[in-house]
Amino acid sequence: MGTDLDAATQRVETILLPAFDAWRSGDTKTATTPAVAAVGTLSWVFAEYRADRRFTKLDPKSKRNHENGFKLVGSYKLKDGTLLGSRRASLIDTSVTDALYEALLPLEDGDGNIIGERRTTVNHAMKSCRRAWNICARRNPGKLPLVNPFAQMGLQSSDRETPTATFEELQSFRAKAKEMGLHSLATGALIGWEWLQREVDIFATFDVTHYRPKERPNMVRVIHEKTKEENWVPLFTDHGKAVYPELMAELDAIKRDRIGGLMLCRDWGNRGPWPTWPKPDQPDFTHLSRKVKEVIRAAELRDELSFTSFRHGGFTETGDAELTDREIMAQGRHKSVKVLPKYVKRTARQVTTGALKRRAARTKLEDLSK
Repeated sequence: MGTDLDAATQRVETILLPAFDAWRSGDTKTATTPAVAAVGTLSWVFAEYRADRRFTKLDPKSKRNHENGFKLVGSYKLKDGTLLGSRRASLIDTSVTDALYEALLPLEDGDGNIIGERRTTVNHAMKSCRRAWNICARRNPGKLPLVNPFAQMGLQSSDRETPTATFEELQSFRAKAKEMGLHSLATGALIGWEWLQREVDIFATFDVTHYRPKERPNMVRVIHEKTKEENWVPLFTDHGKAVYPELMAELDAIKRDRIGGLMLCRDWGNRGPWPTWPKPDQPDFTHLSRKVKEVIRAAELRDELSFTSFRHGGFTETGDAELTDREIMAQGRHKSVKVLPKYVKRTARQVTTGALKRRAARTKLEDLSK
């Protein structure tokens, strides 16, 4: 530890304790971070952020995403063979980060051939570094340059959109899943379409007790883990008509034989949960994704479709049905209208509907002028 008390304390707080906490919690990515980060280096900036409450209070997934970004940036090899993480932060300016961004973008195969780009991954890494720099600067006044070189980089989002399923593709998927004995996947896809939930909400959170409980027999509790929002969704109209008749029939059948536990489980063996939990609060959907892909291919649907495609299809249907932004936000439990274009894709039907509305308004004006 040395004889300098301040230096020893700094190392314990920023390096050793975070590494120990990571080891104790099983977070191997953090635990395997280099044990020594010289004060003033970029790796030290990352370590300072790890030691801060604003990092420690994050959920495991967010921590993991930050760690992936730190690893990508910190392990970048410079021309002299050293790693960027060992470079003093005072020497890292905007020209360095801009060049780094362009150097990290290309995606190579095993032979060094460029096969695409990893823009989303690199964007996340730059944002993680920007956050770490800001927190470190607050914790250590005067030890970092005033200008954050990772700020205002003009990051451009990836053009790739999640493939959106049509209602016909949803029906084909559901029919094939039932034919293959995977009824839970058929029901799950319809939940994603109707209630606009993610797979973690459907397969790792949706409990039998959430559906038509005794205190609210005509409603379902819909939870959105990502936004920490929940909503009690009515299942019947004021006149007693079922709002989701197909889905309700399937869920009623499941609830008849169950008193608790996850609503949707595997369709064979001991009917365990679809996800696994290698770490607490980190459900793994690898097996589910593989089964979904098997069904998609067996149904001869587009290979680029995934389970998420059905949720995006449901969102796009809300646009075709001419729901207002507030109505869409209420169903999807989003907090900002800015994210809606990511989910509600533009369709020919929306364009046609808009054109017809314009013509109707034009005709009305012409009639008034006569």
